[in-house]
Amino acid sequence: MNDGFHFLDIVFFAMVAVFLVLRLRSVLGKRTGTERPPERWAPADEAKSAKVIDLDSRRRSVFEPAAGSAAATGLDAVRAADATFDLDVFLGGARAAFEMIVQAFASGDKATLKPLLAPDVFGHFAAAIDTRLSNGEILKTELVGFRKVDLADVRMEGSFASLTVRFVSEQINLLRGKDGQIIEGSADRVVDVIDEWTFRRDTRSSDPNWALAATHSPEV
Repeated sequence: MNDGFHFLDIVFFAMVAVFLVLRLRSVLGKRTGTERPPERWAPADEAKSAKVIDLDSRRRSVFEPAAGSAAATGLDAVRAADATFDLDVFLGGARAAFEMIVQAFASGDKATLKPLLAPDVFGHFAAAIDTRLSNGEILKTELVGFRKVDLADVRMEGSFASLTVRFVSEQINLLRGKDGQIIEGSADRVVDVIDEWTFRRDTRSSDPNWALAATHSPEV
């Protein structure tokens, strides 16, 4: 998908019962052919967790990267730096943010997007929405579901934890011109969309929020 759909080809709720989101200010993917990063989210349970957790006794996630892999090594380093980190909570929040951003961008809801995105990222979204509106175009997006949400990469960069999440989602995207004619997409064709979002957080900070630092739509 280009412009309209690359922007919605994004690369942060069905609320996850095991946690609440303290605040969503996070994510986006790539929908206009340019990469853009939203801001942050922080699960309440994670923010309220005790600072010291026995890592050996903590429940391991089904999304754990393969033992001995670079991602597994990175994840161990993140947990050593931040004992409150919970992979399932993190991935649940990222998935929720993905859904929110996709829908808000498609509907042109800048009021919803603004608190969720970093200022420069919001600028990209707002400009794309304004262009669409000035052209009289209407974008319809339905997020049918997720095929996969998992960890693609994990690393520590100084005190900053950097986690990349890969989303494989099923979407229906349709862009109509001001004359009502279909410019791109289909009203009934479901397409697979792959997005990768990288989140960063300073593990020394008392702020539990994760910031979306980069997005990428890999070629398939």
